[in-house]
Amino acid sequence: MRIQDIAKKAGVSTATISRVFSNHPNIRPEVREQVLSVARKYGFRPRLSSRKRNVVIVIPSKLVYPIQSYTEMVTAELARELSQRDYRIEFLPQDNLDRLNGIQFCGALFVGVEDALISNWDEHFDAPLVLIDRVPDAPCRGVFSIHSDEAQGMELAINYLAKTGHKRIGCLISSMGLGNSTLREQGIIKALQNNKLPVDLTLICQVGPESTLEAVGKMLRNGVDAFFCPGGNGGIIVAYALSLYGKQIPDDVSVIASERVMVSRYCVPAQTVITQDYGTLVKSSVDVIDAYLEGREFPVATTLPYSLIIRDSVTIRA
Repeated sequence: MRIQDIAKKAGVSTATISRVFSNHPNIRPEVREQVLSVARKYGFRPRLSSRKRNVVIVIPSKLVYPIQSYTEMVTAELARELSQRDYRIEFLPQDNLDRLNGIQFCGALFVGVEDALISNWDEHFDAPLVLIDRVPDAPCRGVFSIHSDEAQGMELAINYLAKTGHKRIGCLISSMGLGNSTLREQGIIKALQNNKLPVDLTLICQVGPESTLEAVGKMLRNGVDAFFCPGGNGGIIVAYALSLYGKQIPDDVSVIASERVMVSRYCVPAQTVITQDYGTLVKSSVDVIDAYLEGREFPVATTLPYSLIIRDSVTIRA
């Protein structure tokens, strides 16, 4: 079906159709909805212009997602990759999502953002939405997911601690039910069970920076010989907490954290970490936009493995 046919059925001009699908700010809401309703009914989706190479990067609000280290690492890589492919970039905080209706863009990248707008994305925007480090609750046309394998990452860390003789592992997961914390908790429990280690739920908790110190103290009293702290800045905060309790890493207790570029390797001792493949994560995300603009198929979901970087914060227990 041609744009002229949609215009006739919606009772508007072809110019209005073009403005609706380019998210022009001067279209009345009722006209926009009338055009989109007709377009959905007849399965009409205009081809995006590859000349409009504007990409919106949506980042979490600090009020909702106070730990920004992950977001900052990914957005820095995204800015580099998008620039190399000749895209223009606009950053948009999650709490300003209503501005999307007034922006012309050929793709959107949500970095660590929860499910806002995802379920009905294709009803509002004719551009791909790429969720980085998130998996949508249900499939939606035009929405893609590029994420790391949380179960595999948790298994990688727990297996290494088990292999090095650790018997009682305290797990501090950032951050309080947001993002992938539930998936991580499930992966940790399964990995502990597979290694025949005790699954003591008093030693597995989701924490924020303000509650980590108390949680570390409780777990030390419960006799842990290692800490695993995936997500956020958990590794740095746990190291600080252990120093306050007079514990040495790794002599008294081992630590595995999540990689923080320019931080983890310079800790004393340097931290053993699990790390996402940030380069592939970012390249795959931008590949989605390239494919969409060129009319090529691309997988709805791409899952990438974690790697383990062995440094000095884990010792071999007898």
